[in-house]
Amino acid sequence: MSLVEIKNVSKKYGHQYALKDLSLNLEDNSQYAILGASGSGKSTLLYLMGGLDRADEGEVLIDGLALNKLNDEQMADYRNSRIGFIFQFHFLLPSLNCLKNILLPAEIGGHKVAPIKKRSLELVEHLGITHCLKKFPYQLSGGEQQRVNIVRALSLKPQILLCDEPTGNLDSDNSKKVTQLLKSLSKEFGSTLAVVTHDPAVAQQFDQKFMLKDGQLVNDAGRQGGDSVPPAPPEI
Repeated sequence: MSLVEIKNVSKKYGHQYALKDLSLNLEDNSQYAILGASGSGKSTLLYLMGGLDRADEGEVLIDGLALNKLNDEQMADYRNSRIGFIFQFHFLLPSLNCLKNILLPAEIGGHKVAPIKKRSLELVEHLGITHCLKKFPYQLSGGEQQRVNIVRALSLKPQILLCDEPTGNLDSDNSKKVTQLLKSLSKEFGSTLAVVTHDPAVAQQFDQKFMLKDGQLVNDAGRQGGDSVPPAPPEI
């Protein structure tokens, strides 16, 4: 059984479909790029997998767990215990220093903070941002904020790591570095990685890829890794 099963999922905002009768599977401990232009539905798909939104039709199953059957409290617990989020904009709380931002998911989830802090500090050292821990987000560069964001997302060793345009604000060189870092860390932590992007150069770093257009799957280059991904249309 696949870790993530998307079964005939549709999602509307007003009268417009963001996703329409979409089905795909993601395997455990695997890495995927989800490619598409702005408005293709790729971020909506990520939010449904992460429990930030709910499908109007169809099912989203995570390791056999039907997200549509969870109440709000259960969904919040699912997000905290099994999902790591990395966004283009970091959503670090400006009133907390970086160490407190990193440990916030553990505190919200009622976890024992000491072992999570130990693991997080090891990762902070690995990423070269020890000097950032006592600083506030506004005192950091964009690259430093993104690394703090990555540590926070991995602090609870999530089953699934969901990344929405994580390199959207970076130049091509740093974009490649961050993508390779996410792939390396997700493999080390045993997390399934799904990276949403509009950039074909990012998608080409993945053997397994999906392409969305107008809320539907139009290209599956993933299973064998042999097909090329066509260029996404330019952002409007």
